[in-house]
Amino acid sequence: METHRAERTDAKPEVGPLASFVRFVVCGGGVGLLSSAAVPLLALLMPWAAANAVITVASTILCTELHALFTFGTGRRAGLRRHLQSAGSATAAYVVTCAAMFLLHSVQSSPGLPREQAVYLGASGLAGIGRFLVLRLCVFAGTRGETATVRPLPAAARLHHGDLRLAR
Repeated sequence: METHRAERTDAKPEVGPLASFVRFVVCGGGVGLLSSAAVPLLALLMPWAAANAVITVASTILCTELHALFTFGTGRRAGLRRHLQSAGSATAAYVVTCAAMFLLHSVQSSPGLPREQAVYLGASGLAGIGRFLVLRLCVFAGTRGETATVRPLPAAARLHHGDLRLAR
């Protein structure tokens, strides 16, 4: 039985790297701004660390969905595996920013707010670029331009060993 690979008719065109990076910044930045307002409001009801954890989890879930549907143009929701991978990349970004701040405070005991902000924002930017690359190249890489599952050809359309005779 011969089979063929049919192009997906419902697949969205692939989003280029520059467009997906701009979308990544807009989605992540927008959710980040909303999160920065939500943490202090939620902290009125619970300890700040708990509020930050809740908002971080919620914003990571929201961003993963936005990245699946909009940033990388998969045309479908993220699914559990991609949520876990995205959470891993968000955790790695968090570790990078914490390490940068720890390093700053280990070399300078009182760096001052402008220097702290510069180091934090620089580390966040580098971590964000790293996270973008992980999401684009690993987490969401297999969903752009996929083909549908392999299906058998109808009997009348099968070719016999590559020639033009119809199958019997």
